[in-house]
Order: sequence, then structure tokens, then C-alpha cells
Amino acid sequence: MHIPLKLYLGALLLLFACKQEGQHIQIQTLFTKKVTNKELLYKEGTTIKTRFNIPDNFTRTKPKDSSFANYLQNFPLKPHNSKVHLYNGNLKNRQDIHCAVLDIDVGNRDLQQCADATMRLRAEYLYQQKKYDRISFNFTNGFNASYSKWRQGYRIKVSGNNVTWFKSNQASTSYKSFRKYLVMVFSYAGTLSLEKELPSIKLNKLQIGDLFIQGGSPGHAIIVMDLATDKNGNKIFMLAQSYMPAQEIHILKNLNNNNISPWYSTHNLNKLITPEWVFTKSDIKRFN
Repeated sequence: MHIPLKLYLGALLLLFACKQEGQHIQIQTLFTKKVTNKELLYKEGTTIKTRFNIPDNFTRTKPKDSSFANYLQNFPLKPHNSKVHLYNGNLKNRQDIHCAVLDIDVGNRDLQQCADATMRLRAEYLYQQKKYDRISFNFTNGFNASYSKWRQGYRIKVSGNNVTWFKSNQASTSYKSFRKYLVMVFSYAGTLSLEKELPSIKLNKLQIGDLFIQGGSPGHAIIVMDLATDKNGNKIFMLAQSYMPAQEIHILKNLNNNNISPWYSTHNLNKLITPEWVFTKSDIKRFN
């Protein structure tokens, strides 16, 4: 069969173009190691560890079974595509900044905001581990609210800036009483007290459970929920937050790097730009 010269040449050019395009894609993939969100997300996963994969060449942190890091890394999530709700049942005004919602309640009062959410996760972990003596947070005025004292039946009286303990007949070790204690903490502690209370951590020492926090009115606090490291010591980490008004705790997207979202990288990090706040590398704190 005779093939017209123009058609033959056209076919050769098309074949050449496709080959060149294929080589370009292959080379680009090789040198940029582009990772798509689809590859990083497993929609059926029910925990942070099973919902989100890690980019190539990184190794996920493997914490001890009883550690705070393990508790966060394996925290249960609501089904994929769940929306973020406020304490009053309404939807958060921005539904474009999260990729998962933690399966934990927000309460029915406008209390469990940013710093409160981090304290909630820390306190819930310690309560689960029965490490009651370690559940303790300072109020903004410096008053130390110890859960151990609360369990003994003492309650807190606030009069202006004066805060004192008083003995009541409400000694209880129940979870319901524990939640009442947290309501008191959320009412009088926040970013200002938590930033002052916790020790600072260098960026290269970042761990799961660490906070990025700026004290203020308002300030903001977010918590590291998962972490992975490459052979050069570079780290990627995942962040969760609540916000104002009080809302369900959610995993943040990385809107500045869709290739690795929801992971953030420590590489050349000076400013940590999250969807609703900007932190610096000197804003890292750690629970005692």
C-alpha cells in the first residue's frame, strides 16, 4: 500500500514528539521526584498513619508504643471528606484548608480553640495512660491547675486575677469530672500561658507532639501529629489545629507545596506558612 509522503513524514514527527515528550516527563519525574496528593492519600485509612503515606526517600518516625508520639500518629480520623464543624454545629467558614478531621469532640462551648486543642490532646493521652500527676497546666496569671488536686475534690475559685483552690465534696476519678477540669483550664489558659510555660525546641530537634506557638490575644498554636526523615536529616511533618471560634481539630493542607501536602518540610525553613497563621522556626515548644 502506498503511503503519501506528507502523511508518512507527519507520522514520523508525531512519533518523535511523543518520544521526546515521554523522555521529558521521565527526566522531570526523576529529578523533581514529584509526588501527587493521590499517592500520599489513602482515603480508606482510619488513622493518621494509615490515611497518609510519606513521600519517597523518607522514613516515618516509629515511636514507642506508649509514647505521646505514637498516640498522635495513630489518632483516629473521621471519614475522608468530612467537614470541619464549630462548637455550635455550624460549619467552619473555610473548608478548603484541611484534608482530615480528628475523631474527637469539640464540646458545646466556644472554648476548645487553638491552644486548648493541643492541651486537650496532651491531657487525653496522659489520662489514657493513667499518668494523672502529669496533667497540669498554668493559667494566664501563672496559677498552676493540677488535675491530681482536682481529683482529690479540690475546685478552683476565680475572683478577678485572684485564683485559689477550695475543698469541695466533689472528689471524683471519672472521665466526666476530668472533662469539667479541662473546661476550667480552657477558660483561663491559652497561647500566652502555654508559650510561657513550655520549653523552647530547635527546629532540627522537632518531634511529634511539639507545638508551633505564638502567644497573644489572639495568638495561635498548632501541633505536630506525624513526622518523617530522609537520609540527610531533612524532616517533613504534619500539623493539626483548632481555631477561632472553637472547632473540630483538623489536619492542615500545605497550600504552598501541593506536591507534598499535607506534609511540611524543615528544609530551609525560616517561616512556617500555614493556611491561617505564619510562624517562625523559633516558635517551637514541647510539652514537659
